[in-house]
Amino acid sequence: MTLRDQVAQLVFIPFYGTAPNVRTAQYRKFVRLIRETKVGGLILLNASNGRQIVKAEPYALGAFLNRMQRLATIPLMVGGDFERGASMRVEGTTVFPHAMAFGATGDPNYSKLEGEVTAREARAMGVQWVYYPVADVNNNPDNPIINIRSFGENPQDVAAHVRAFIEGAHSDRKNVVLTTAKHFPGHGDTATDTHMNLATVSAGRERLESLELVPFKAAIAAGVDSIMTGHVAVPALAPPDLPATLSPAILTGLLRKELDFKGLVITDALDMGGIAQGFSAGDAAVRAFEAGADTLLMPTDPDAAIRAVVAAVQDGRISLARLQESVVRILNAKEKVGLDRKRFIDLEGMGEVVDDPEANAKAQEIAGRAVTLVRNSGNLIPLASPDRACFVVMSEGRYSTGGQTFAQEVRKRVPHITVTTLDPVMSRQDVEDAINNLHGCDDYVVAAFASVTSGRGSVGLAGDLPHAMEMLQARGKPIALVALGNPYLLRNFPSVAAYLATYSTVPLSEVAAVRALWGEKPITGHLPVSIPGQAKYGEGIQSPATRAVSSSGLPQ
Repeated sequence: MTLRDQVAQLVFIPFYGTAPNVRTAQYRKFVRLIRETKVGGLILLNASNGRQIVKAEPYALGAFLNRMQRLATIPLMVGGDFERGASMRVEGTTVFPHAMAFGATGDPNYSKLEGEVTAREARAMGVQWVYYPVADVNNNPDNPIINIRSFGENPQDVAAHVRAFIEGAHSDRKNVVLTTAKHFPGHGDTATDTHMNLATVSAGRERLESLELVPFKAAIAAGVDSIMTGHVAVPALAPPDLPATLSPAILTGLLRKELDFKGLVITDALDMGGIAQGFSAGDAAVRAFEAGADTLLMPTDPDAAIRAVVAAVQDGRISLARLQESVVRILNAKEKVGLDRKRFIDLEGMGEVVDDPEANAKAQEIAGRAVTLVRNSGNLIPLASPDRACFVVMSEGRYSTGGQTFAQEVRKRVPHITVTTLDPVMSRQDVEDAINNLHGCDDYVVAAFASVTSGRGSVGLAGDLPHAMEMLQARGKPIALVALGNPYLLRNFPSVAAYLATYSTVPLSEVAAVRALWGEKPITGHLPVSIPGQAKYGEGIQSPATRAVSSSGLPQ
């Protein structure tokens, strides 16, 4: 390998899982970066059609990766942020709820199961590196980007789920994937989205040891393959304006030397605002590598990043021995997942693995076990007379699919009921008209969607949706608020009669919420976080099933 070839192995570039025509500029760019530049790997992202997120389709993804592997001199390592299983990036795979839902079940065995299923599906589609589990402890309710991606606010409980996922992902040697604990040294106690700006963790070293670092230590003990850096400044460990991703004190001093981590250190995406706003592609690449990173994820300009690191080696700023340390780690990792023996996937055999009915059933069970009844004044839940309630869905966007499953499940049980859907783009007049059109309601059920989205900067109800809640509250009827996603919404609407948390926006959680509202399933979840001024960590009203369910799955 030439010096440039070695440096290129450090670089991972994004792709979207589609199979572009070979005559397109997009395809020619991949050919150049893989066959000529010889980058080390790819990371799967979601595309967007301007209205909605577009996920990859398994067979198109597999076909594209087989084609790219044929172009590569050294097999490509392919990674993905499979935080809800492969379904986070790929349609037609097992859909798991967000991490915090697992925390609410209180059972790390569910996280182990997710690790097993995720590894199996990932390998079937040609993905060998899973950027999960999230080891961040979400002890800041204003965190706009971690939130439900974390297992919770208790470091020991988070550590248990982190450890369990890693064990599950490593359990089948035929389908082993590389696992990743992120975002080191901890991104849970921040109120800034690092996709937009640099965040700061102000905790002292003692607090870091007792909270932020606990899950990472557990991950290392469990044999985690890699640790992803966070674009967070930690003044207790490094200069206050320096992201951990670029800090030798954090990546080499703390992670390598003090915690004795031997695996791969991967940067979070280098095109995020927490890095890109302050550093050029070349400067960020050199600084991250100097700090102790092995792989450079999504530099804004891959060629500039490679040129800069090559120049740094040539002028002695980075030693050749240091470079080869990282290259050997990357090549060993590729060998660990069998890329030296088999780089292509079996497209025909994929259907035997992905979207397994048994795995789907377990995922639905997890979503159901997570549902937590935080408040229940007047025993509003389960609903005594669902046919006399008014149902309102507050979605996250005009073209969002969130709430469709909820509405379908409600109508299965009460066919002619009206489910009103509001979105943040609606004018105040349209919102008011929709609320004023609700008549004959004994009580209201509001299904509010609030998920973590990069670049938004907050996790709450947007537009005039808070105004809609105020209008409903002014009517003086009981309101059952169902939080599909962010569990902290109760802080904004503390006067609701009942509050149900699902910790996820996936359709499974919508189904689980309706079953809980109808009393078809027992409610057994416990808060994996505290809700300031409203509820303590571990609380959860336990409620037995009150309605028998027929063989069709509907109440009798």
